[in-house]
Amino acid sequence: MVTMHRGPNWKVSVYGREHGVAHFHIEGPGFRCSVEIATLEVIVGAVPSGVLREALSWAREHRAELLATWQELNA
Repeated sequence: MVTMHRGPNWKVSVYGREHGVAHFHIEGPGFRCSVEIATLEVIVGAVPSGVLREALSWAREHRAELLATWQELNA
């Protein structure tokens, strides 16, 4: 697992040995979701709307880095 970014009470992580489409996780105390890198759509789970907005804003600017990390960990 690689933590790509940390917010005030949440983080964006990419895990190895994953399946399905390339995705990342937004995690915090009591919440977690998976987000497809290509579309930035939530695949599963839920997070507070403010956290989702901030995390997706960061992810939009770092999409290539997220995808490269996912491909490296899930070759």
